[in-house]
Amino acid sequence: MARFEKGKALNPNDIIAYQEEGIVSMELLHNESGSITLFAFGKGQQLSPHSAPLDAFIQAIDGQFVLTLDDEEHLIKAGEIFMIPAGHVHSLRADNKFKMIITMVSAKRNIDFKK
Repeated sequence: MARFEKGKALNPNDIIAYQEEGIVSMELLHNESGSITLFAFGKGQQLSPHSAPLDAFIQAIDGQFVLTLDDEEHLIKAGEIFMIPAGHVHSLRADNKFKMIITMVSAKRNIDFKK
């Protein structure tokens, strides 16, 4: 498994490995604005329904999974993105193994791009 280093390009699929019948996560960045985390889900794994205080931007990078948002199922495939709004109930199900990147973003901070 490759080690993540700032200032170096890596393929996220090479950074995190699957664990049979488990969920592996690796936090790449965490600060007051949010976080970026890689996940690898083994076949049959799931996350129970929950909500988060931040918007969640999901990028599927390998395989596919079922995301349930507000009781509606969505099949998310490698190469696709999906936005989960803050406060909405969602869950994940891995019918087969998959990998994703989740970026949690705080809406509380305003950024001035004019500087």
